[in-house]
Amino acid sequence: MDLRQLETFIEVANLKSFSRAAEKLFITQPTVTNHIQNLEKELGTLLINRSGKNISLTEAGSLLYKYAINIINSCEMAKFDLASYKGRIQGHIHVYSSSVPRKYILPSIIKSFLQQYPDVSFTLADNDSKNVINSIIEGDTDFGIVGAKYPSSNLDYIELIEDKLLVIAPKNHYYSKPNYSYLSLKDILNEKILLREEGSGTRDLLENVLKKKHISIDDLKIGAFIEDSETIKELVHLGVGISFLSERAVADDINLDKYKVYYVDGIDLSRKFYFVYHKKRQLSPLNETFKTFVLDYIDEFSTKPSL
Repeated sequence: MDLRQLETFIEVANLKSFSRAAEKLFITQPTVTNHIQNLEKELGTLLINRSGKNISLTEAGSLLYKYAINIINSCEMAKFDLASYKGRIQGHIHVYSSSVPRKYILPSIIKSFLQQYPDVSFTLADNDSKNVINSIIEGDTDFGIVGAKYPSSNLDYIELIEDKLLVIAPKNHYYSKPNYSYLSLKDILNEKILLREEGSGTRDLLENVLKKKHISIDDLKIGAFIEDSETIKELVHLGVGISFLSERAVADDINLDKYKVYYVDGIDLSRKFYFVYHKKRQLSPLNETFKTFVLDYIDEFSTKPSL
């Protein structure tokens, strides 16, 4: 059996898509189809059920999948151990993260990891929390960092750090109170609000907190739904409306005096960020090393404010 065919088979099984497997492996879709057909021909059995857009493993495919994972992981482990023996661990790690941890948490983790493994490279993909979770479940990535939990029996969430949302408001006579003072909820509801996109952990937290006060998103004066927090900051600075952002995301701007920041009286906008991974998926040696490193990092530094 050809290792490339087994790798292709594993990705098709994980992603349940020939086209997405092709994208992840950087090959064409006809090449993916050819790899699967050659593998089925060699083994003399159908491995994948193809019913329209629905793809699933046959019984034979499920049996082969277990062996294929072990074969590929054994090869990867051999490469990893040989690289370790030569004192040079190399490879590339994909990490999916929502915006706040990607900007304010991941850099410290990656810096510490690269001090031990300087020849490893990274791709940091920016996605909202819900999309990060979907990417892990669907096999696009093995782990990520999110600001909200979405229940799944296949996922483990490890608490990484605590955070809190603040109201950011324009600098004008309506907001003359000092930074970090308290606004009333009534003050907030009367203002035009700029919200993050659906699926954002920031928006989910706000919706859940308001729901406890019997307030829905429909009760708010929504000025815009915006994916990028930097755009939100600029719009608030220009007086378009107010918004809710992480206290970590606004700390540097306070020194620049771009806008005002406040707490809201009577509601708790604190939250946690989580390192999340698929607990039933066998990882490559490099990804397993990174996961173990992050878990050890959390154990050592999660209680320190400098994380």
